[in-house]
Amino acid sequence: MKNILLTGVGNALVDLEFRVTDEELQSFGVTKGGMTLTDAETQRRMIAALAHHEYHRCSGGSAANTMIAFAQFGGTGAYCSLLGDDHFGNYYATEFKDLGLTLDADQVKGASTGTCLVMITPDSERTLNTTLAVNTEFTRQNINEGLIQASEWIYIEGYKLTDDNGAEAVDLALFHARKHDTHVAVTCSDGFIVDVFGDRLRNVLKASDLVFCNENEAMALAGTDTVADAYRFLTDKYPNVVVTKGPAGSNIRWNGADAVIPAYSVVPVDTTGAGDMYAGAFLYGVLHRHHLEHSGRLASYASAQVVAQYGARLKANHIDVRDSMLTSSAKL
Repeated sequence: MKNILLTGVGNALVDLEFRVTDEELQSFGVTKGGMTLTDAETQRRMIAALAHHEYHRCSGGSAANTMIAFAQFGGTGAYCSLLGDDHFGNYYATEFKDLGLTLDADQVKGASTGTCLVMITPDSERTLNTTLAVNTEFTRQNINEGLIQASEWIYIEGYKLTDDNGAEAVDLALFHARKHDTHVAVTCSDGFIVDVFGDRLRNVLKASDLVFCNENEAMALAGTDTVADAYRFLTDKYPNVVVTKGPAGSNIRWNGADAVIPAYSVVPVDTTGAGDMYAGAFLYGVLHRHHLEHSGRLASYASAQVVAQYGARLKANHIDVRDSMLTSSAKL
């Protein structure tokens, strides 16, 4: 019996968000606006260097952010990952319980929970420095066939393809999904996934029912110079596609229909989690049988509101946003 609408498979990271100057960011030698994988010791040194700043902490990881949004909009969800047996792991598990999400994540003794250092510069750009820690130990043994069998959909983040263990685990998740008629959604996650792990990603996309990517990822996947050409390429290859374009809105193919969704204008503060929020809101809409354009507008609005604030969690009441957007969109 399928009693879970959506299960995420991804990294479990505790997000530590700091506001920094451009000079502080440059001193760390990371690529502004990108995501850098680092070791635990380097991460500790960077966090220590920012100890004089106030920071915000919350449970995260790309797919986790999407699942949290999905659940807060009212969806039934679960998350499959791995935690360390430490204070960050305890914090993560407690928060997921409070959020009403089923968490399938062992806490490994002697291991550290992954962290993502989110650095926000005055221009609102976010730069991520991530140590996966125990997430690199996520293997095929951590894939729960019963959870996938009980799920209508699974949602896989491209970040899981950055190591052999994660890639093999994703392959097994796809196998179980096919076996139990569970639909598959995949997010490309980041441009470097396409550039460095493109072969793995394309193999996963072949088994997907829905692909999420931003405009740069779309053009990299398609090998084109324009978003329009990339969208045509992707919709020829995959049954359902979402391409987000920041302030230019988004293009969606869903169940054979196409929609151009406008962006909502805001003053940008922090771009962290905007794509994750878009995916969570859109999946809530379409998986609850709302009209394509209504679901797209909910996703576009919710992601814009995330950009207009600090942090990946929508600070407004999710149910109020959901009901307001789906009602107003239905009147268009």
